[in-house]
Amino acid sequence: MRYLFAVIANTNEPVLATESEMAAIDVFNDKIEAAGQRILAIGISGPETALVFDNRDDQRVVTQGPVVDHDEFVAGLWIIEVDSPATAHALATEASRACNRKVEVREIFG
Repeated sequence: MRYLFAVIANTNEPVLATESEMAAIDVFNDKIEAAGQRILAIGISGPETALVFDNRDDQRVVTQGPVVDHDEFVAGLWIIEVDSPATAHALATEASRACNRKVEVREIFG
């Protein structure tokens, strides 16, 4: 089973992790890498850098900013592969502690 862990940041907080948060994230990454559970781990730039492309009906519209204007946004993500939802949920709890942010969990289909 594969899961997306979306790291949820808030516009009222710094986007980038602190040194201690990065150290904790590195420990978590090493753990899931050693267990063969990590597929991908990345940080993402803030929503102010977003461009939304909409080419439905050949309109070719490009809009600066996020598709959803909200105080919370995805600042990074992990994609993991584990044997059960319970394992994913336990790892999400650890990931949230490591990055000091909320973590949204979604199963990946296909």
